[in-house]
Amino acid sequence: MMENELAALSWHDRKVREPLKARVLEELSSLHIAPDIARSLAALAPRRTNLEDPSNLPLALLIKHLPVVEQLHTVNPGIVAVVGPTGAGKTTTIAKLAARWSMRHGSQDLAMVSTDCYRIGAREQLMTYARLLGAPMHVANDGPQLAKVLQHLRAKKLILIDTAGMGPRDRRLSEQLAALQLGAARAQVLLALAALAEAQALDEIVRTFARVAPAACVLTKVDEAANLGGALSAVVRHRLKIAYLCDGQRVPEDLHSAHRRRIWLVRSAMQLRAKAPPPGNDAYLARQFGRVHAHG
Repeated sequence: MMENELAALSWHDRKVREPLKARVLEELSSLHIAPDIARSLAALAPRRTNLEDPSNLPLALLIKHLPVVEQLHTVNPGIVAVVGPTGAGKTTTIAKLAARWSMRHGSQDLAMVSTDCYRIGAREQLMTYARLLGAPMHVANDGPQLAKVLQHLRAKKLILIDTAGMGPRDRRLSEQLAALQLGAARAQVLLALAALAEAQALDEIVRTFARVAPAACVLTKVDEAANLGGALSAVVRHRLKIAYLCDGQRVPEDLHSAHRRRIWLVRSAMQLRAKAPPPGNDAYLARQFGRVHAHG
C-alpha cells in the first residue's frame, strides 16, 4: 500500500512539474505502447514546445522515432527471403511483392523459390501465384539445394524466397534458418510480423529471428489488429525498420511502402484506441511511471 501511495504521489508530482512528458506517457500508454518504449520516448520530450497544439507532441514523437525504410517506392532487385512464424502472411507477402514487380518490370526477370516442405499446400499456393504471373517457381528442401537453385537462377533480377513458417520455439526452426544462411547468404531477409499478435509474442519472434539479421520487417494484417501498440513497441525496441505494411489480402493493392504511410500507421493506432479499452487508468500509470521517477 505504501509503495502504491508513493507511486501515486510521484506520478502526480511528475504531472505538475513535467506536464509534457507526463502527457507523452499517458497518450502512448492509451495506444498500448509498452511502458519501456513510452518512457524512452517521453525522455526525448522537451520541457516546452512550439507546437500550436501541445497534445500532438506524443504522436509527433512516435512518428519521428518509428523506424522505417526510407525512400522505398517499389520492390528492389536482388534476392529477398521472407521469414517469420506460421500465419504471419509470408506467402501472401511474396505474392504481393512479385505482383508489384511484374506490374513495373514484367515477369521475365522474376523467379520464386519455396523452402517450405512442412506445410500442406504451401508450395501449391505459391505455385498458383507464380503461374498467374508467368514466373518460374522452384523448390529447395535444404541449404545445398537452395544454393543450387539460386545459382541456376542467377540471371534473374529478382528472386523471392518463401520460407517455412515456424514458431520461435519450434525445434525445427534452427534447421530452417541454418539452411537459409547456407544456401542464400547474400539474400536480403524480411521478417513478417503479424500486427494482430500479442506484444510478448512479437518481441520473442523478433529476438528469435535476429539470428538471420533481418534487414527490415513487413508488418502484416494491420487491418485485423485490435491495437497496434505491441507491433509498434517491438519495432522501436529492436530498431527494426518497417519496409512494407499489409492491410488486406488483395494482391498487390494491399502492400504499401512504410515510409509513405508512417503517419497513417500512427493514426490507425489512434482509431483503434476508440474500439479497444486502454491498458489501465491513472493508478496503472502511477504504478508504471511513478516508481521509476521516485527512485530516480
